[in-house]
Formats: sequence, C-alpha cells, structure tokens
Amino acid sequence: QAHLVESGGGLVQPGGSLRLSCVSSGRDVMFRFYEMGWYRQAPENEREFVARINSGGSTLYADSVKGRFTISRDNAKNTVYLQMNRLKPEDTAIYYCNQIGTARWGLGTHVTVSS
Repeated sequence: QAHLVESGGGLVQPGGSLRLSCVSSGRDVMFRFYEMGWYRQAPENEREFVARINSGGSTLYADSVKGRFTISRDNAKNTVYLQMNRLKPEDTAIYYCNQIGTARWGLGTHVTVSS
C-alpha cells in the first residue's frame, strides 16, 4: 500500500512562508481521484482541519488560514502541497496529510513559527 510522506516543515519567523509537500509513494495510480487534505495538531490540542482539495481541484479552508494558505496538487507527481504565507506563532503545529475519508495519514512534519 502506498504511504503518505510529508516534508517541508521547519523553523520560520512570523510573517514568513513555508511550502509543505505530501507524496503518495509507490505506484499509486489512483492518486488523481483522491480528495486530499491537510490537518495540524498543536501541543495539547486536538488535530484540526486546515485545507482540502478534491479531484477536480476545488478547495476548502479553515477560517484561521483562509487567505494565507493555499492547497494545490500535482497528480503527475502524486503530490499535494500546502503553501503557507504570513505565518503566525499560532500556526506552530505538526502538519499531517490525509486521504480524505480514509485512515491513510502521514507521520507529519513539524512547523515552528517563532522569532
């Protein structure tokens, strides 16, 4: 079974940007049909929805990130991206990739927004 692998996290100053990537590894020929999403979990908080994109490219965002984050996909690379701009300290969390409606999750990538 293909795995979801996130990357691109790191330490960034407030107001900065990061781009996260999530690759569905292996010969995942069905990737283009999946609805994919990003979630995040801050310390001592529950995991929360960030953004999602369906097979047709339609997107949905949490209010807290709307206008700052952009989700996109490249089906040729079996990859979904999360471009994060104007980052705030409250965006600090582990970011997870998910195939919507399934139990497929990546292991997460850490994002820390701090001066």
